[in-house]
Amino acid sequence: MVGPTRFLALTALSTVALGASSGVAHADSNDLVLSRLGTINGNTVVGSNINFRSLASELGVVMAPRLLEPADTLGFGGFHFSADVAFTSISNNAAYWSAIEEPNDGSMTTTGIFVKKGMWLPLPSFEVGIGAVHLGSSHLWSSQGYVKFALQEGYHDLPLPSVAVRGAVSRMMGSEQIDLTVASLDVVLSKDFGIAGMFRASPYIGWNWLFIVPRSEVIDKTPHIDSRDEPTDANMNFVFGDQDDIIRQRILVGTKIKYYLFTLTLEANFALAGSSVDDRPGTDMRCADVDPGTPTSNCDATDTAGAQATFTTSLGLDF
Repeated sequence: MVGPTRFLALTALSTVALGASSGVAHADSNDLVLSRLGTINGNTVVGSNINFRSLASELGVVMAPRLLEPADTLGFGGFHFSADVAFTSISNNAAYWSAIEEPNDGSMTTTGIFVKKGMWLPLPSFEVGIGAVHLGSSHLWSSQGYVKFALQEGYHDLPLPSVAVRGAVSRMMGSEQIDLTVASLDVVLSKDFGIAGMFRASPYIGWNWLFIVPRSEVIDKTPHIDSRDEPTDANMNFVFGDQDDIIRQRILVGTKIKYYLFTLTLEANFALAGSSVDDRPGTDMRCADVDPGTPTSNCDATDTAGAQATFTTSLGLDF
């Protein structure tokens, strides 16, 4: 049997490997080019806050904390190691998705690895997990972690569902242009039952809230020009103003099937379209960017991200 130390070591090594891949110099098709969301206005660059907000919203859903769990915890001393692949839809024809290296076909692929551990403290029905997720065709990846507490579990012979709440966080890395953190809170209901005396199935359903926090780094609108050769090029650096947190909501359904030590989890989650509004002062945009009929007014940036669907398959081992 593989011990806890080896599980944690394997997770750490895999995370380091993902991080090392982000150091490669060449750009891949899904790498960010946020300079495309800025417009040169005289001697300065004005960033489109609405496009920045909407891009961060959809990218936040792509890199959001994985769910992939019924309400039941692993139990004290339990371990679970898994690898997964997910496909998330994006509004690839929207203007804000011009901010990636190459046009996208409407779907982004992510792969992840996770290790999860049942705990006794602070309560018996407690579970923690850590992992890493990589966005395909890019140098972007995220480190993730969660804690889960089962409010009710184990009553498998009664017509009562297990109920759990979970908090998680995802921190994206690999880009010098944006700092993206995604926190989540979800409520999950599930029911465990046996199949033919050989399998255990745990279908589940839940609701998830995402809190997406994007922060712009300094962006060079004209990276091909060296400011040492052209001093006025220094004015071509710009940042998007810090905005209010973006809030998205997801509905999730899935099932976890277990045979001996082996597990297969299938999940679909659906993120509702973005609608949150940034009310921070200094981040207003010209209403003409939203409605050409009102060119002299200022408007708050509204999240215009479309609804998104994510389909995930995970293979794992329970110990």
